[in-house]
Amino acid sequence: MASPFPKSSSAPGEGRIVAKLAPDGNSGLETVSYQYPLKLISPSRPSETKSVLVFLLSYGGGLVGGDNVDLSVEVKESAKLSIVTQGHTKIFKSATPDIVTRQTLRVRVAAGAALCLLPDPVQPFEGSVYEQTQVFRLETDASLCLLDWVTQGRTARGEDWSFVRWAGRNEVWTTTDTAAAGGDRLLVRDAVILDGAQTNPQLKTLRESMHTMGVMGTLLLRGPLMKSLGQFFLAEFTALPRLGARDFRNDDAKRTADERLLEPLEKWRLTRLQMEKEGKILWSAANVRGCVVVKFGAPAVEAGRLWICSMLAHEGSISRDFGDHALMCVR
Repeated sequence: MASPFPKSSSAPGEGRIVAKLAPDGNSGLETVSYQYPLKLISPSRPSETKSVLVFLLSYGGGLVGGDNVDLSVEVKESAKLSIVTQGHTKIFKSATPDIVTRQTLRVRVAAGAALCLLPDPVQPFEGSVYEQTQVFRLETDASLCLLDWVTQGRTARGEDWSFVRWAGRNEVWTTTDTAAAGGDRLLVRDAVILDGAQTNPQLKTLRESMHTMGVMGTLLLRGPLMKSLGQFFLAEFTALPRLGARDFRNDDAKRTADERLLEPLEKWRLTRLQMEKEGKILWSAANVRGCVVVKFGAPAVEAGRLWICSMLAHEGSISRDFGDHALMCVR
């Protein structure tokens, strides 16, 4: 008996999200579709939600060797979309090194719209082979907050950057509808390749080259809603102590001056600097063609999570513009 339902036009692993501004002024979803192994869930939202929330999931909590996920996202004019995960994206072992697990994300953000993508980190297991491509096309006054981070694997099982290969690429483009304006323009292409194969015994292994770091990540910020957050990261990076800097006052004089003169931001900064020292956090920030690019690393995932959360929570614009749910993966 022939099925009365039309054949699906999508392939396994394909998904699509379209967010738009509803008549009541709140952001909502126009389209959500997905196929195994991808799963998308949007919880019912209260009326005060500042952005529409979508969970990016996979069946069984991860991707097995050879899985391919292809997700397209469109955020229409003036809408706000937050995408999170429900735990680490686990990349399971591939049967052979030529079986590659892939994730592709293609995003278009319309004028005045915004996307906040703050997921949990990717956790590649020993023997896994993974490639990730994320391309963002932003129209005029569109905003983007992207966190992309990867861990060393399952530390409880002794894994320490033990995967075969991890490759990730993030691209941010500006787009225009008029050819006279010059068409699309590439702002940032950030590519990272972590190869576990030691091609030359005289070169460091991947584990040695990570210098005890257990997690590394990139935060990309672009657009008017991310302006204050980007300036905050740049200012805090500028305020970091530099090599060779010395303070010749004795400890009592330093303590008295600190108690008398420090403002709340400076007090918080001292606390954060101490946390970075104890957690051995390394980070940098730079402005690249109007995008703020933050790179960070930490020996432990929770130390990295605590650091990025403290920065985002103290500055406050993500919670203000997207709601507290946008930060659930970094808390």
